[in-house]
Amino acid sequence: MQTEQKKLIHWGIVRISESHFILAATDRGLCYLQFHESDAEPPIHWGRKQFPEYNWIEDKESVLEPYLVQIEEYLRGLRTEFTLPLDLRGTEFQQGVWRALNEIPHGVTHSYSEIAQALNKPSAVRAVGTAIGANPILVVVPCHRVVGKNGALTGYRGGLVNKEKLLELEGARIGKGISEVANVMGS
Repeated sequence: MQTEQKKLIHWGIVRISESHFILAATDRGLCYLQFHESDAEPPIHWGRKQFPEYNWIEDKESVLEPYLVQIEEYLRGLRTEFTLPLDLRGTEFQQGVWRALNEIPHGVTHSYSEIAQALNKPSAVRAVGTAIGANPILVVVPCHRVVGKNGALTGYRGGLVNKEKLLELEGARIGKGISEVANVMGS
């Protein structure tokens, strides 16, 4: 008699560079990365909805190590792209938005309306914003590269201070209009 074993999500709270993060990974890839505040709860409630077939266990086996290495390299300015496997779950529209985020180059910003246009849904700016807000893998799926139409920093679940730090780390010009950023970047 063979018993069915539930799949596992390994999670942990870690300090990388100057920040604390909660991260989690399935056997398929990174599924969660958020800045961690001291009063934040682990993402188990969210995870049970998105990954009902998985049990959550605190990482004691260093399963998360490959993810930590690349995230730390990025935060130290040594990496501009991630090669991590991801296990992103969301609606078809959310998946499209998250793929579009991954197309934004390091150090470049785009507006919500530019993302909507790239998806051939120019009137879906608010829906794009909602999908970006639902991104479970901050930093790696670079929603911090999306700014307001005038180039101003706008909402970020990791906090605007962290968004600004990430953009500064990448050398993106902050507070300038999108067209000015594009001109500076040579596009």
